[in-house]
Amino acid sequence: MGGSASMLPREALSEYQELTFLSKQEILLAYKRFSALLPKEERVNVCSARVPKSQILTLPELRANPFQHRICHVFSTSEDGDDSMSFEDFLDMLSVFSDSATSDIKSHYAFRIFDFDDDGTLDRKDLEKLVNCLTGQGEESRLSNMEMEQLIQNILEESDIDKDGTINLSEFQHVISRSPDFASSFKIIL
Repeated sequence: MGGSASMLPREALSEYQELTFLSKQEILLAYKRFSALLPKEERVNVCSARVPKSQILTLPELRANPFQHRICHVFSTSEDGDDSMSFEDFLDMLSVFSDSATSDIKSHYAFRIFDFDDDGTLDRKDLEKLVNCLTGQGEESRLSNMEMEQLIQNILEESDIDKDGTINLSEFQHVISRSPDFASSFKIIL
């Protein structure tokens, strides 16, 4: 029977199509890519296996992403806290980053990725980490303390509708709704 794609049960394929924003072809490609991350002896039970975060981060689509660690953290259902991924975690990640996912879904997950301390709000520390991820960690690209403070102040003035010093999910989604390029740039294509 050929390649690994033929080992995904037809019922599972149909179920994944219903539960994600992915096409049949995208799910089969995801299955093949996920399988390739597993040691050969674990490829017989792909749907129940977990791929370590270190392996997930070898994917070219994540390797250059400044939020790669946060992406693994947000989509991992590992109870060990090791950010490993099951095939379903992997599909969820690809589904959210697909062109077919809605802007609401994308903004919800973007918010979770940017919420570095997982407290349900974007505070000054989250915003500083966000800016540092986007500008790079090198000395020459890092903003001065004054520049960082001014930028964070500008972000809060623009986004913090209730003026509590943080950005909640609905405030974040309000800002994203005014950014037409967001949905098209928040994607991973296998």
